[in-house]
Amino acid sequence: MESVAKEFESLLKLADRLRDIRDAEASIRPAPGKWSKKEILGHLIDSAANNHQRFVRLQLASVLNLPGYDGDEWVRLQRYQDRPWSEIITLWQMYNVQLAALVRTVDPRTLKNIWHTPDGKDLDLEFIIRDYVVHMRHHLDQIL
Repeated sequence: MESVAKEFESLLKLADRLRDIRDAEASIRPAPGKWSKKEILGHLIDSAANNHQRFVRLQLASVLNLPGYDGDEWVRLQRYQDRPWSEIITLWQMYNVQLAALVRTVDPRTLKNIWHTPDGKDLDLEFIIRDYVVHMRHHLDQIL
């Protein structure tokens, strides 16, 4: 997990580039029904919150049943569009500093512990952690 933690931390260094984006630009929705940069980064905060539960709880139980989440509804309800861009960046960065530290120290014996997803898939902790970083990179690429 050390290499994943390093990749994680390299993504967090992009916060400086995010701060170069003006609030007005971060607020633009590219098309009806598409998220603004604020909403995309907000979605990554929501992803962090949901995955935080998985990263910790899957080290405490070999099998876990947790709900998924509706990304669109989480973004809508939290109104990232109405928040200052700088606050969204800071929250995203600090939450993920915590997750990177957690990933660095994950118990290797728990990496095969399973989350039964609401749609019937079985995903192990190692896959969830790696996929989280891929997901973050994808959305950061959209923003930058």
